[in-house]
Amino acid sequence: MFRPKIPTMPQPTGPATPPAVVQPVTVLPGALTPQPATVPPAVPAPSRPAVQLTPGTALALVGGGTAVVLVVGAVLVSMLLAVAITATSVTVCAVVARSLLTRR
Repeated sequence: MFRPKIPTMPQPTGPATPPAVVQPVTVLPGALTPQPATVPPAVPAPSRPAVQLTPGTALALVGGGTAVVLVVGAVLVSMLLAVAITATSVTVCAVVARSLLTRR
């Protein structure tokens, strides 16, 4: 029960196709390409300025994050409420159908 059962590969039952014949190919040396001359060191790219947060941008980021959290929370709560209402209505329908069927 605790030992894994390894599946066995079934043996082929039909005729097997022979492998394709590989023709030998001669390799001719190509023309040698000269090595490029020494490349001078690359000029370093100018460094990008660091992002500086002013109090106004920090406040805007906090406000935007808060708005996103509130919108996502409202959407999730409304979805949960929709599921709860649907479940309740299905339950009421089931109880009504059961009471109608048991009276007969």
